[in-house]
Amino acid sequence: MSLKERLMEDLKTSMKNKDILRKNTITMVRAEIKQVEVDQRVDLDDEDILKIMSKQLKEKRNSIQEFKKGDRQDLVDQAEAEIAILLEYLPKQLTEEELTEIVKNVLEKSGYTSMKDMGKIMKEVMPLVQGKADGNMVNQVVRKILA
Repeated sequence: MSLKERLMEDLKTSMKNKDILRKNTITMVRAEIKQVEVDQRVDLDDEDILKIMSKQLKEKRNSIQEFKKGDRQDLVDQAEAEIAILLEYLPKQLTEEELTEIVKNVLEKSGYTSMKDMGKIMKEVMPLVQGKADGNMVNQVVRKILA
């Protein structure tokens, strides 16, 4: 079953179960998928859908920071619940230890040793962890290793 079909089945189930948060989250994802398909006149595969979901996950995490600044705990809770739903569809997220191992392997292979090479390092690491780790987390791990 493709990811698009799974999303449709889960949408139907959430509507039957009157799970409004899950229904709204899946609808949001499906709307973004449809928008990209219409704009680019293509039929997205699972990898492209995962990229869209990763982007939405990043946006949710950023919005949580803003909601905390605005002292809106209700919105923080809602965004965290939406993140949990999105994570169900994404590959298992890497732990910091696993990510550190990947970054160290890239550094050994490429020979980068300074913070000046940060862009090059990120360019090599990100395709390896696509959908499994957030760019901010990768950035922090690289900075910790190079420090």
